[in-house]
Amino acid sequence: MSDANYANGTPARPNLVMFITDHQRFDMAPPFSRAVTPNLDRFYRRATAFTSAYCPAPHCCPSRATIFSGLYPTEHGVWNNVNVGNSLSRGPYAGVRLWSQDLADAGYRMGFAGKWHVSDEEGPGDRGFQRVYDPKTNYRRQEPGYHPPTTYEWDVYYKDYDRMLRQVESYINPLGRDPDGRRQPSQILRKGYPNYTFYGKRDNPFGDGNTVDRALEILDGLMDDPEAGTRPFMMYCGTVGPHDPYYAPQEFLDLYRDLDVRLPENFRDSFLDKPNLHRRLKGLYAQMTDGEQLDCLRHYLAFCSYEDHLFGRLLDRLEQAGRMDDTVVMVLSDHGDYAGDHGLWAKGLPCFDGAYHVPLLIGGAGIRRPARAEDAFVSLADIAPTICDLAGIPYDTGRFSGRSLLPFLRGDDDEAARERALRDAVYTQTNGNELYGIQRSVRTREWKFVYNGFDFDELYCLAEDPHEMVNRIDDPSCDGVLRVLSEKLWRFAYEHGDVCINPYVMVSLAKYGPGVAFGWE
Repeated sequence: MSDANYANGTPARPNLVMFITDHQRFDMAPPFSRAVTPNLDRFYRRATAFTSAYCPAPHCCPSRATIFSGLYPTEHGVWNNVNVGNSLSRGPYAGVRLWSQDLADAGYRMGFAGKWHVSDEEGPGDRGFQRVYDPKTNYRRQEPGYHPPTTYEWDVYYKDYDRMLRQVESYINPLGRDPDGRRQPSQILRKGYPNYTFYGKRDNPFGDGNTVDRALEILDGLMDDPEAGTRPFMMYCGTVGPHDPYYAPQEFLDLYRDLDVRLPENFRDSFLDKPNLHRRLKGLYAQMTDGEQLDCLRHYLAFCSYEDHLFGRLLDRLEQAGRMDDTVVMVLSDHGDYAGDHGLWAKGLPCFDGAYHVPLLIGGAGIRRPARAEDAFVSLADIAPTICDLAGIPYDTGRFSGRSLLPFLRGDDDEAARERALRDAVYTQTNGNELYGIQRSVRTREWKFVYNGFDFDELYCLAEDPHEMVNRIDDPSCDGVLRVLSEKLWRFAYEHGDVCINPYVMVSLAKYGPGVAFGWE
């Protein structure tokens, strides 16, 4: 653990505010600012932006479980969305502790509004949050001293059997089908499935405006609480946007009316050297014309601008209340979005950077590196130890797989350089998004190796091919690099309890198996 007094003259226990979006790419926030984000730009002037931050999995629940636990999916046990019929798990393993529990036990007053998606068996009220608004169930609890909901009470809203019936019913009576089978602009047609409309206009997409309304109510209550002078608060606000389908209010679409919006450089990737699953996905999106795909990108950008507007409402309230000097604010997303990269949208098993590279900005009280872009490799597993250090909460060495980001926030260049040197790679783990598929990856500055248990592997020279266009997995000149990356990948797997290293002949498909990390030939 780092020194609790993380900045001279700054209280050891600042207030904490977290604003977390869903599906937001790294380049939709400062310093990249591909989207119009005036509020994030304003916040960046007093924050550090981690420009090489990555999620562990391109999926809401495993990434959010990592954010809260500081562990990777192999360690916390959440592999895909916990509320779908064929989920591999309904929540974290028994005994996995979340930072929200640490803060509550340390006396923090805890507020929560928005998307949870960490467990289907427990709600945020079971894990330390005291004032809760969950838009999924319209569940609202703001009365101090109210008894936290039990697992049974949450199960009233989440019953496996009822969920299964609803999902099966969606096959029998699909919504959104055009009776004459004609595809409309922005739609993806699939025989036997409902039509999928990828973008459009909506004033309050996903009810995110309501979530921020409730977050502001809870935040006001926390700031006006009689105990505000002696007990700090933590306010968590989780929106659903800019998740697909990309619906945005007209005023934010208008921001891009005269801007030069272009499809990505790798949009026309032939995929001839990519796994078959990737080609199948691209075939779906290819139903949309180039003009529709450009409109799709504009709507995604506009949705990101709308989320920036919602964050600005929280930022305004903190500034108006004069609380930025004793509050640390964190802005991040659970995973990214392809946003047209390689002709793909949303997120999934294709292990391209767009789905994994996320925004992360930390600013406010005691942050000594304002308006700074820090390029060290960062994982969302680093959030939990960082929060504990900011709050002055001790923890055992080895509890977290992530590492605290405090060395980058305190303003000590030597300390930051030492920490930066330890971060030479980032790792990902996924077993698939509803359709299962074992995939692991390791990324350095120059290379990315993707182990696909469901198809052939991928190797990209990022130094020469930053858009991941040429798969060099079968290039003999890259064999030495492949072996080194395989050693790193399998050692990480071993150290983090990853059972995908099973040596059985039917599943031992990598060119260099786990033994290379331990001296086997």
